[in-house]
Amino acid sequence: MVAVSSADLRSQTGNPRSPELPHHQALLDNTDWGALATPRGTGESLPTALAGLLDPDPVVRSAAADDALGGVSHQNTIYEATVPVALYIAAILDQPAITAGEFGPDTGPTLVRLLDWLSDTAYDADDECVNVSERHFGEGYLDEYRELRAFRDLRPAIFSAVHPLLGHDDAEVRHAALITAIPLTEHPALTAHHAELAHHARRLLATSTDRHHRDRALDAMKAWGHDTGDLENADDIADRERRARLVAELASRAGG
Repeated sequence: MVAVSSADLRSQTGNPRSPELPHHQALLDNTDWGALATPRGTGESLPTALAGLLDPDPVVRSAAADDALGGVSHQNTIYEATVPVALYIAAILDQPAITAGEFGPDTGPTLVRLLDWLSDTAYDADDECVNVSERHFGEGYLDEYRELRAFRDLRPAIFSAVHPLLGHDDAEVRHAALITAIPLTEHPALTAHHAELAHHARRLLATSTDRHHRDRALDAMKAWGHDTGDLENADDIADRERRARLVAELASRAGG
């Protein structure tokens, strides 16, 4: 599963274990992309795609996003190239082409699309996923899966870029930032932020109708020990009951 050591990852990405993000251009120039595995081979083509995310032409940015994000996304897996790509994405969240531009009418704001990818990746590396995998593959799973461990180690660096966006003027950006921040703050160095995120979650739940966002926010609030009874609406309750029935049905089939 692993073709690169932790030391290699540090040298290729500018020390992702540091809480400070490297400059995006340094990541682009100093990473040995061709030596890193992706779902479709190596990351040799990723530098061009990643650089294209900052192109002034929204059409170029849209194609670059497809190539860059799609190039390391497959079956909820963290690949060798996922680590520097995540760092690069985090490092450009404050760049003008990202904060002001859009990919196109069908793909939404650049900033939201990148946050959504970081969020999906962070959930693929969260504690629940690790626990499930350890039950299936043994307690040494995380020790052997160095790419996953490297991503989990760099969560404070990624969070440092996401955190300022929790107060963004645009609600869509704020909500995307919150859903990204939730799994990142499972890192022991970030759990003190849960109270702050709970405040933002209450704001989201008071206004958002997005099913995915509401589920993530409610699950986080419950995990942090908050009573969510006054935060749930009728749709939340119906969805929770539907999920409970599905879990019961699956358990019944497994037992039968």
